[in-house]
Amino acid sequence: MNSDSVAVTRSPMQSSSVRPRADSAGGVSPGSSAYRRISIALFLAGFATFSLLYCVQPLLPEFASEFHIGAAQSSLALSMSTGFLAFSILCAGALSERLGRRGLIFASMTLAAACNLWAAIEPSWHGILVARALEGLALGGVPAVAMAYLAEEINPRGLGLSMGLYVGGTAFGGMIGRVGMSYLSDHFSWRHAMLTIGVIDIVAAIAFVLLLPESRNFVARRDLSPAHHLAQWRRHLTASTLPFVFAIGCLAMGVFVTVYNYAGFRLIAPPFDLSATQTGLIFCAYLFGIVASSVAGALADRCGRGPIMTSGVVVAVIGIALTMMHTLVPIVLGIVLLTIGFFVTHSVASGWVGQLADGAKGHATSLYLLAYYLGSSVLGSWGGWFWQNGAWPSVAGFAFALLAVCGALAIYVARVQSRKQGA
Repeated sequence: MNSDSVAVTRSPMQSSSVRPRADSAGGVSPGSSAYRRISIALFLAGFATFSLLYCVQPLLPEFASEFHIGAAQSSLALSMSTGFLAFSILCAGALSERLGRRGLIFASMTLAAACNLWAAIEPSWHGILVARALEGLALGGVPAVAMAYLAEEINPRGLGLSMGLYVGGTAFGGMIGRVGMSYLSDHFSWRHAMLTIGVIDIVAAIAFVLLLPESRNFVARRDLSPAHHLAQWRRHLTASTLPFVFAIGCLAMGVFVTVYNYAGFRLIAPPFDLSATQTGLIFCAYLFGIVASSVAGALADRCGRGPIMTSGVVVAVIGIALTMMHTLVPIVLGIVLLTIGFFVTHSVASGWVGQLADGAKGHATSLYLLAYYLGSSVLGSWGGWFWQNGAWPSVAGFAFALLAVCGALAIYVARVQSRKQGA
């Protein structure tokens, strides 16, 4: 289904008394000054979210060594953040209906960066886990609210591209967080590295709030009861296709995080014996994710979301197959292809949620991101069991199984939407 033919549906929570806009009633148009400011600001929000969230991923082997814990236990530094983030997204999405989008995103970015600074100076492993859990809790105000802002404010003709740019910001943040942490921890310490990331993201939060225009299509609701939010979530969960898009985000993220979590353990061991800096450079594969997410979003606007998403899953499968080789070059190429496939899939799924949701887009995006980050937290940690009990072939088999289900769901959703469009 091409989003050119679908207008952004206004939530029934929004009244008709929307403030006048400088541009068309259909939303901010591509090429305008407001569109550029929104794109840059949301790119920064995506950057901050993923650089803070995943900055600990290359440090998992160091945590295991310093605190005398296993690979699966060390992954809790990431899983605690993504797990608390998954549930805080639901609350943040509901809260944003009362408080608005812009201020909530700014507060979330700032508090999360402060928690990262705390984790950097915390001496105990359990204290670090508490700081990381609170960091995930704070970050819940960014992803769902950012996606809702775009769905409300951007003209449907440019929604795929703007969503792709936001996802590209998450890719850039993930890459800088991982590569920068690897380099700084190798040359200084992992604590100095975490302090640096925290300071950078406080600056990103300030730039975000200065750039992002106030919402024009949002009207605050202060009379919304818990029953109202439960009804909205229930409505999306019982829709014909939305739950399957949520599941796609969960499975794709589970594969992605599993591979990145445990590739470091594999590559620092014989026969590769890479240093932390060398292993971190592999995360430069995120550059391909930045490009892929933006291109995929634009292609989905023109060619339909189903074929582009299915292609992303196929590319990820090929990438996993290459990681099963025993030489470094095909392994790195496999990680690159997995990264491209994941960001294609996630970018298209993100835009599809905003398109398929019949009103209450903030609730729909919060459910998608709940599934997405549960995939990171639960499936990412579960992947540690496969690593510890069957090494890389077991991890690859786990990833293949998840991608097979992901591909089947993508094909199903595309067919349902094609039939609806034909009707």
